[in-house]
Amino acid sequence: MVASVRMLIGGKWREGAKTHEVRDPYRNEVIAHAPESSLQDLEDALAAASAAKAQAAAMPGYERAAILRRVAQLLVERADGIAEIMSRETGKAINDARAEVIRSQDTINLSAEEAIRIQGEQVPLDGSAMGAGKYAFLLRFPVGVVAGITPFNAPFNLACHKFAPALAAGNTIVLKAPPQSPWVVSKLAELFHDAGAPPGFVNLLFGNAVGPALVRDPRVDFVTFTGSSRVGAEIKAASGLKRVALELGGNGTTIVCADADLDEAAALCARNSMRLAGQSCISVQNIYVHQDVYEAFLEKVVAGVKKLKLGDPLDPKSDVGTLIDENAAKRVENWVGEAVSQGARLLTGGKRHGAAYEPTVLADVRPTMKVVCEEIFGPVATVQPFTDLNPLFERVSAEQYGLHAGIFTKSLKVSFDAIRRLRVGGVIINGTSTWRTDQLAYGGIKASGIGREGPKFAIRDMTDERLVVFNL
Repeated sequence: MVASVRMLIGGKWREGAKTHEVRDPYRNEVIAHAPESSLQDLEDALAAASAAKAQAAAMPGYERAAILRRVAQLLVERADGIAEIMSRETGKAINDARAEVIRSQDTINLSAEEAIRIQGEQVPLDGSAMGAGKYAFLLRFPVGVVAGITPFNAPFNLACHKFAPALAAGNTIVLKAPPQSPWVVSKLAELFHDAGAPPGFVNLLFGNAVGPALVRDPRVDFVTFTGSSRVGAEIKAASGLKRVALELGGNGTTIVCADADLDEAAALCARNSMRLAGQSCISVQNIYVHQDVYEAFLEKVVAGVKKLKLGDPLDPKSDVGTLIDENAAKRVENWVGEAVSQGARLLTGGKRHGAAYEPTVLADVRPTMKVVCEEIFGPVATVQPFTDLNPLFERVSAEQYGLHAGIFTKSLKVSFDAIRRLRVGGVIINGTSTWRTDQLAYGGIKASGIGREGPKFAIRDMTDERLVVFNL
């Protein structure tokens, strides 16, 4: 049976005048029809969000938290069905899809907790003659209308990171879902609707036509986007004076020092470069290994990658499913082929099967190859030797991306050198770049973005700070 996905506007479900097919990338079967939201749909959604923003701001924190807790409870009840939809839409291995749904409960519950903890601070004024005898406070208030745009690679959880903090902060939201995975995001909107979110608090649109107009609209007070660096730059340019939070791309650096536990490092690098078919902005892409342990590490990481099973995403025995579609797999195939033609050594993988691409490891790469300096967003890892950390830290810090970096070492000095010198949003000690839990202040610098996600930190961005001074 083919599903019919609907928009949610002002508390009511709406069909689209135009629709597009959503295909299972593994079976190439049509599984849903999703609407292409029109500019009139966008107008209605923004009008609904604007009309409801005063009600949202006035709702006490405990009531917002109660709605979010009901969402989390409904998610528990519907988790298996939501995970299957995600696996069918995106080609994600079913175990990873289930893990994403379960993890999303944390995102929602953490947002519920933060809804009753939105705090200001006292600003001491008696440090100057002008301020003596006065009292000042910084208080936080909802921004109003939030615009959210989310990608396909973690479609449910990343939409939770928009919907839940926006509601927790006392805002309304208009979210544009990714065209590749609209069905599973509609199931999230359904949870909020069924949990009793008032009309206009949560609005859901589809298709690419409304994205630019949503970002530019003067009724939008804050824009939160997760996706590519290219689109993030376009959103920043189009958003004017609105504040933005941009969670963008990366090329996943992980460093393995000579004193590292090679078995642990190789196992984690093997898994975390290939999970989600490499379609994660913090996926392990570039692994730098000290020359003294380089050959031993190569042997271990290749052995680990070869153990991963590429197969039917709905099969629990599959470790790696497909990419989002065949065009994405062809791009990865072309980039790897280009690298090999330029001298890279293919150690395992390197073949495409429709929308799937075999887990692949490359050695003898150069910094200018696309598989190194660009975000490959596929199941491919490169391994390079190093002898001196100082030039390596400088090289990583000079790259266009700056999301997460991992480093394996037993040395506290090396750990703190990495913390001080790597220009990235997060440094993971004795772990890979691929690590995120939902309460983190997650995000990057440079071409990897602006701002931080995680309920506490997203709520900080989704509220305005207001100064209050008492002359007594």
